[in-house]
Amino acid sequence: MLPDQLRNLLQAVRTGELAVESAVSELADLPFAELGYATVDHHRALRQGVPEVIFGQGKTAEQIVGIAREVASKRQNVLITRIDPTLADSLRQQLPDLRYAPLARVATLEFTAPKSIDGSVALVCAGTTDLPVAEECAETLRVLGISCERLTDVGVAGLHRLLAQRKLFDRVSLAIVVAGMEGALPSVVGGLVSIPVIAVPTSVGYGAGAGGWAALLGMLSSCAAGITVCNIDNGFGAAMAAYRILKPRTHIDSHS
Repeated sequence: MLPDQLRNLLQAVRTGELAVESAVSELADLPFAELGYATVDHHRALRQGVPEVIFGQGKTAEQIVGIAREVASKRQNVLITRIDPTLADSLRQQLPDLRYAPLARVATLEFTAPKSIDGSVALVCAGTTDLPVAEECAETLRVLGISCERLTDVGVAGLHRLLAQRKLFDRVSLAIVVAGMEGALPSVVGGLVSIPVIAVPTSVGYGAGAGGWAALLGMLSSCAAGITVCNIDNGFGAAMAAYRILKPRTHIDSHS
C-alpha cells in the first residue's frame, strides 16, 4: 500500500465514506501476505515509497504470477527484473496486460503513472554491449518516475565522444555510468562533474575481465572521490540508489 492509498483510506473513514470494518479488512494483510513460496511485503511501499520488486531469475512462471497478482491486488505497479523472452511469453498467458522490454529483460504491470521526481539522471553507457544493463536501469527509473537522458557508446577508447556531450551534465542531478572491460569510464565522469556518480560494472569483456570483476575492482579503486559503486550487472540497483538520493523525504519516511 502506497502512502497516498493509506491517506485516502483513512480520510474515507474520517468522512464516513468507508466503514471502520471495511478499512480493517483493507489493512488486514498490510504488513505482508504469506503465499507459501513467498512472503510478499505489502508494507515496503509505506517504508520506502516503492512496492516490492520481483527478481524473476530462478523463479517459475507460476511463482512470478502469484507474487505479481498479490502485489497488483493492492493496485500497486509491479516491476519484474531478469525475465528472458521465453519466460515473458509464459507470463503473458496469465498476465495479458504485462508490458515487456526485451533488451532490459524487465516486465511491468502498470496501473497508475508514477509520481514524477524532481531531478533527472544522465545514463551513460560505455559500449553498445553494455546496453542490457543500462536499459534495466532505464526501465526501473521510468517506473520510479525519474527521467533520464542517455549517452550511449561513449567509452574511454574514444573519449572525445563523451567530452562533446559535457553540457548534458549541467542539466541533470545525477549520473549513472555503466561500463565493462576495465571499467574506467566512471572515473572519467567522476573527475569531470560535481553531481553524484553511481557506477555499474558489467560482465562485458575478455578473459582477464573475469566476468566483470576487473571493472568492479577498478571502480572501487577509482581516484575520483565519492563515486558509489553497484554490483556487477546491477542496473536495477543503480536506479534504486538514484531514487533514494533524489526522492523527497516525506512525513512517513521520517517516522518509519
